Amino acid sequence: MNNLITDPTSFIIANTRLRPVPLVPEISLHVADEAVPLWSKTEEELGQAGLPPPFWAFAWAGGQALARYVLDHPDCVAGRNVIDLASGSGLVAIAAMKAGARRVLAADVDAFAGAAIALNAAANNVAVATTAADLLAGDEAPMAQTVLAGDIFYEHGTAARALAFLERMQAAGALVLIGDPGRSYLPKARLTEFAHYRVPVTRELEDSEIKHTVVWGLRGVEAVGD
Repeated sequence: MNNLITDPTSFIIANTRLRPVPLVPEISLHVADEAVPLWSKTEEELGQAGLPPPFWAFAWAGGQALARYVLDHPDCVAGRNVIDLASGSGLVAIAAMKAGARRVLAADVDAFAGAAIALNAAANNVAVATTAADLLAGDEAPMAQTVLAGDIFYEHGTAARALAFLERMQAAGALVLIGDPGRSYLPKARLTEFAHYRVPVTRELEDSEIKHTVVWGLRGVEAVGD
C-alpha cells in the first residue's frame, strides 16, 4: 500500500519545514519551500493526476490576515466555539485557540490537511479538532459562535457555496469573519471591511511579494474587539 496514504504525517514532515508565519510570527507552520515540486510529488505518490494544489503547505494571505486579526482582537473568539472553514494548514484555527477560543473545529476536505493541522497545532502547543466533512454541503449548520474563513473565494462554485454557508451561520447567530486578498469571487457587496494588512507572500503563489489583504464581516455585523 502507498506510504502516503497510510502515513500522511511522515510525508508532510519529510517535505516541509517548520517556520514562523511572516505576519503572525507567534505561530510556526510546516510549510513547503516550493509549490509545484510538492504538488507533483503528491500526485506521483498517490498515482493520481489533477489533484488540487497543496493548500495545507502554505500560509496564504487571507489566512495570515485573519490570524493576525484574531490574535489582535481576541474578543471575537474568546470563550467561543469556533469553526475555521477551509482550514488548510490550520493557521487560523491555531490563532483562535491562542486567542482563547473554547473549542475550534478546523474543517478541510483535503485528506492531508487534517494531518498538517494536527502537526501544526502540536508545534504551537494547542489542541484543534478536525473534520474532513464538506460543511458547505450540509443542510444543518454546526454549532458555533464564530466562523472564520480565509482565502475561500478563489473559485466560482466554491465561493457561491461558501457564501450560502456563511450566511446560514450568521442567521443562526454566529459572527462571521473572512480574510481575503481580493480573490476573483469575493462578494464585496455583501461585506464590511474590518481591517486591512500588507501580507508577505511568495511570488510562486501570488502575483506580488506583498498582498493587500482585508478582514471582512458580512453586512450588519459590527467589528469585535476594537
